[in-house]
Amino acid sequence: MTKKIAFWIFLLGTLSSAVLFLGLTVDTHRQVASLSHADKLSENVVAGKRAFEKYNCNDCHTILGFGGYYAPDLTKVVQRVGEDGVRYRVRHPEEAFAKSARKMPQQHVSEVEIENLVAFFNWVGEIDNGDWPPQDSKKRLSRSEQRLSLGAAVSPGAAVFQTKGCMNCHSLHGVGGTFGPVLDTIGRKLTVEQIEHYINNPKSVNPNAKMPPQTELSDRERDEVAKFLGNLK
Repeated sequence: MTKKIAFWIFLLGTLSSAVLFLGLTVDTHRQVASLSHADKLSENVVAGKRAFEKYNCNDCHTILGFGGYYAPDLTKVVQRVGEDGVRYRVRHPEEAFAKSARKMPQQHVSEVEIENLVAFFNWVGEIDNGDWPPQDSKKRLSRSEQRLSLGAAVSPGAAVFQTKGCMNCHSLHGVGGTFGPVLDTIGRKLTVEQIEHYINNPKSVNPNAKMPPQTELSDRERDEVAKFLGNLK
């Protein structure tokens, strides 16, 4: 290969890469408004972002791929724990994380700021960001689904309960969260069918329920975890 040919390869490669990069940049900026739902960027959402920065939430939490890795990712936090779950954790972190290895300080966030944070998290969760983060992706085969498909020795319902975040709020035999009721003997109070219905739509059973509908569960996962809980007597 001569120097002249090498020069033209370098030049054409550089120019084509630059054109491609600029084209993708322009296309991305053109779609920002629709991908981020800019029409829903209300004053509450903006105020929530400011509260998020005021209390340095990014020091511990990741959001949209940026931040610390000490605490859970907050990109899809509303879809994961519900609005009331967010409110409870911000108001009473000492209770919500009493039995967790990871602790959250009491920031004394005002009620107005809490509502603004909820609005901000709702808006962020609806951004079309290429199905990020992967752990909250609807396309991802969860550990419980893997165990179900492989027919592992562990109880399928127990696998769902452990890997789908149920223990973030509920506890069994003293292990788990404190936000939701203790489920050690839930089978004495509710049938399997009632538990499955409650998991699917909590507020249809109890209008004051703070638990969000578990829409992320597949039909089989919901059925298996209901059977598991129904046997706890």
